[in-house]
Amino acid sequence: MTEWKLPDACDFDGRAVRYGVSGDGPPVVVVHGTPWSSFNFRHIIKALSQAFTVHYYDLIGYGQSDKSLGDVSLGIQNQVLDRLLDHWQLDNPSIIGHDFGGATVLRTHLINGRDFDKIVLIDPVAVAPWGSSFFQHVRAHEAAFAGVPDYIHEAIVRAYVKTAAFKPIDEAALESIVRPWTEPYGKGAFYRQMAQANSAYTDEVQPLYARISRPVLILWGREDTWIPLERGEALRDMIPGSSLHVVPDAGHLVIEEQPDQLMKKIHPFIHTEFSQF
Repeated sequence: MTEWKLPDACDFDGRAVRYGVSGDGPPVVVVHGTPWSSFNFRHIIKALSQAFTVHYYDLIGYGQSDKSLGDVSLGIQNQVLDRLLDHWQLDNPSIIGHDFGGATVLRTHLINGRDFDKIVLIDPVAVAPWGSSFFQHVRAHEAAFAGVPDYIHEAIVRAYVKTAAFKPIDEAALESIVRPWTEPYGKGAFYRQMAQANSAYTDEVQPLYARISRPVLILWGREDTWIPLERGEALRDMIPGSSLHVVPDAGHLVIEEQPDQLMKKIHPFIHTEFSQF
């Protein structure tokens, strides 16, 4: 597998946010979730790049972006995306968010007032309650987790990542998912992002979903055990005019498991004129 590299960087208050731009055409931004990186969007980025200019990046505290001590919560990620949109000089791109990326998209739209032509949400963290018992345990014992031996830490990350998929993850892909969390600063960053996960950041915007007037497509892995399908159905009912499509044979990591099925819905959706929705 070719090594995934983000060639460029944007400064966010002294912290580097790594990003890439690919393709030619109308702008599309993709935003990954936790504990993932832009690497997990690689199939969708490649497909979209045939007709769009795709902007992608690693959330601060993730992947190739800055993983030093600091705020990596959902409360900062929308500020990072807002800064990137200015950096890229994008006013009204289509946008795709998975997991925490979905929450970041919604917060950037509703709190920062950034307009988007089309919004695609893939198994997003958007409707309370969310957050596993593992998150809660890490929040209560972050220092203890960050201090485990490296080989135990790697085993934890690998085991945790596997639970997001319905079917076994390809070993090469799994290695690329785990690697950022085992590199320098990665171990502390892995537990930091869990410890800082707080449903207050989605509670803040959940009452505002009824105000969304842009076209919204919600995609959900039918076998998602991290965020069950009922949350997707609830989100569809909260966002006026939104549509929900369920992807079979996929769990929470549907962007890795069924990218072709996702593209069958994403491509025509973002190509369609706004007036038809």
